[in-house]
Amino acid sequence: MTQEPMHAAYCVTEPTCGSDVNGVQTRAVKKGDHYVLSGQKMWITGGGVARWYFVLARTDPDPMAPASKAFTGFIVDADFPGVIKGRKELNMGQRASDVRGVTFEDVLVPKQNVLMSEGAGFRIAMGAFDATRPPVAASATGLAKRALEEATKYATERKTFGVPIGEHQGVAFMLADMAIGVELARLSYVKAAWQNLYGQRNTYTASIAKAFASEVANKCAADAVQIFGGSGFNSEYPVEKLMRDAKILMIYEGTSQIQRVIIARELLKNVGNR
Repeated sequence: MTQEPMHAAYCVTEPTCGSDVNGVQTRAVKKGDHYVLSGQKMWITGGGVARWYFVLARTDPDPMAPASKAFTGFIVDADFPGVIKGRKELNMGQRASDVRGVTFEDVLVPKQNVLMSEGAGFRIAMGAFDATRPPVAASATGLAKRALEEATKYATERKTFGVPIGEHQGVAFMLADMAIGVELARLSYVKAAWQNLYGQRNTYTASIAKAFASEVANKCAADAVQIFGGSGFNSEYPVEKLMRDAKILMIYEGTSQIQRVIIARELLKNVGNR
């Protein structure tokens, strides 16, 4: 994968379920040495360029089966018959990202393409987030830093009432708050990434980093637009794009609300152990 390089995509979200992973409708039925995979995934990043997909599908037909046993993870080649890539979606921001739906119509998947074992899919899918949320937080921190840099530069150039706008306390305090957010967001994702790198369970810190950094990015982008004034609302200046790009950071890899659910659960579960 790293030498070619080969792109992969993570297919969990569906048109009717995102945060509610237990609501996944894609199904896989075992027939001999294969599974027959049927269903539709949506908002798949890299869906059009991936050489293979991780696909989460329900393998237990019992609707009352617990999520920890009901789902299985599959490796599905993008060129398997029955794999249909949808159109590239035109999103509000991050438009260079190839995001689309992927449909699986009776796709025959060899049994050796099952990850770990049948029924282990939910654990695999949830465990992946501990590794992917810190990089999303890092991306959010980078966006926030860019917004701060653009706003700071503009605040030294644009003048009102005879002085650069950065000398007005109202603007100066906005810049200071942006800087505070950027530095704290960086520390949060570095800690979560460090824990993951060294094999420490980081569910708690990964969710904190992802929630905090994504919200810092949105606030910094919005404040940068405000500091730019009317120019910030214009596409010839960079900050309006930053504002559009920032929004999805609070949605993918688990919404800010889901992060708070996880943080609260981990906090209450580990009372007295921290």
